[in-house]
Amino acid sequence: MTVIGVHASHEQVHPSALLAAVRRAEEVGFDAAMSSDHFSPWSARQGQSAFAWSWLGAAMQATGVPFGVVNAPGQRYHPAIIAQAIGTLGAMFPGRFWAALGSGEASNEHITGDPWPRKDVRNARLRECVDVIRALLAGEEVTHDGLVRVDRARLWTRPEEPPPLVGAAVSEATARWCAEWSDGLITVNAPAEQLKRMVGAYRDAGGRGPLYLQVHLSWAESEDEARALAHEQWRSNVFGPPVCWDLETAEHFDVVSQDVTVEQVARVVNVSADLGRHVAVLREYVDLGFDGLFLHHVGREQEAFLEAFGARVLPEVRA
Repeated sequence: MTVIGVHASHEQVHPSALLAAVRRAEEVGFDAAMSSDHFSPWSARQGQSAFAWSWLGAAMQATGVPFGVVNAPGQRYHPAIIAQAIGTLGAMFPGRFWAALGSGEASNEHITGDPWPRKDVRNARLRECVDVIRALLAGEEVTHDGLVRVDRARLWTRPEEPPPLVGAAVSEATARWCAEWSDGLITVNAPAEQLKRMVGAYRDAGGRGPLYLQVHLSWAESEDEARALAHEQWRSNVFGPPVCWDLETAEHFDVVSQDVTVEQVARVVNVSADLGRHVAVLREYVDLGFDGLFLHHVGREQEAFLEAFGARVLPEVRA
C-alpha cells in the first residue's frame, strides 16, 4: 500500500507550529513525514527557514512515524557532518529515517561565499559526497581528496542498519543517474506523462528502490481562496531549472515572480477546493507506481488542511 505522508515546509512555518502540525498529521492518519532543509525561503512572504536537523530530532521523538529529509551535501554541509547527522538519527530511531540527497540550489549554498559550480560539477561533487557518507555509515575511516576533502573521518555512533540514501531528481537524466547510486528516488508532482518518463528512466537504468513523490497542493473552502493562497505563497516556485537552481536570494525570487499569474501557479500546484478532485489526483499518482506520496499544502496554516484530508481524502485514496 502506498504510504501517504505530510511535507514539513520549514520555509513557511515556524518550527514550533510545524512540530504541532506533524503531531496532528499522525493523529489524523498520515503514515509518514518528510522535511525540507533550507537556509533561505523562496520568498520573503514565506518568512521562515529553521534548521531542519535540530527540528528532526524533536519531531521524531514527538511522533512514531518515519521521516525523510531532502539535503544537499558538498558546500553548505560537509559530507562527514551529514553522515554524522544521518547516523545519529538512524541510531536513535532505527528504521524510521531516510535522507534524499541532491545537488542543491544557490539560494541556500551561496552563504558560504564559495563560487556556485556548474551543474555537472555539482553532480560530480554530490557523487563524491554519497561515497563518503556511505563509507562513514559503514564504519570506515575516510580520507578523500577531490571536489570535497575529508581527513581521517570516522563515525563513532552509527545505526545497526544505515538509513537509505535516496536520490532527488527533477529530470529524466538525473533520475537515470540516481539509479547508479541511490536506494530510491524522490521527485515533485508534474503532468502524468512527465512522471511516467521519470519513473521509467529510473527503473530502466536499474533503479529498484522505492519511488517517492512530493505533492504541492492548495486547498481551501472556496476555489478563489485556494487559488489566492497558492498564488500568494508559491508563485516564486514556478520556475524550472536552471532558474530555480541559480537565483541567490528570496528577494531575487520575489522580483522575477512579481508578474506570475494564478494560472501559472496552478501548473505546478494542485489547486482545488474540491476534496474529491484531490482524491482523484492522488489516486493517479498511486497508479503511476509511487510508493510514497508526501503532501505539501502550500498555505502557512496547516490545521484545516490536516483535518480535512485526514477525514475525507486519505481514506478515499487508500480505498
